[in-house]
Amino acid sequence: MYKVGDKIFYPMHGAGVIESMEEKEILGEKQLYFIIKFPYREMQIMIPKEKISNLNIRPLVEPSIIDDVFNQFHEGETETIANPNHRYRNNMNKLKSGDIYEGSQVIRDLTRMSRERTLGTDDRAMLDQAQQLLISEVSLVNNIEQEDASELLTKVIEE
Repeated sequence: MYKVGDKIFYPMHGAGVIESMEEKEILGEKQLYFIIKFPYREMQIMIPKEKISNLNIRPLVEPSIIDDVFNQFHEGETETIANPNHRYRNNMNKLKSGDIYEGSQVIRDLTRMSRERTLGTDDRAMLDQAQQLLISEVSLVNNIEQEDASELLTKVIEE
């Protein structure tokens, strides 16, 4: 189980740090909550301790995994789903899984698509979101600023 100070990844929110655990009474029920700060979004959320395992929250990956993920941008086949609704749903499921490799596949595939044609609004938003989620994790794993992590990702993608 997690403890104060742990760095975690919460799908759809990104990388954060457990700042504290507090007992709160909400709707007449006392529960223990994790208070998690997300530096990228400059926000803080509370998650009941009992529900944390159901949310695909995971510890941050090791720096070697980040390197492996960066190498993946130049390997593998692009998953081409012609129907925009199916593509969106597939990519959203990958991001919600919390798996760093699946999230990077979204970035890889949409980036490759963008080189062939202009991305639609939903695809562009999905690509931006996937990049921000990865940038937040790269930043905390490598202990660098968000801007530096963003520049690093851009450099890796453009290689």
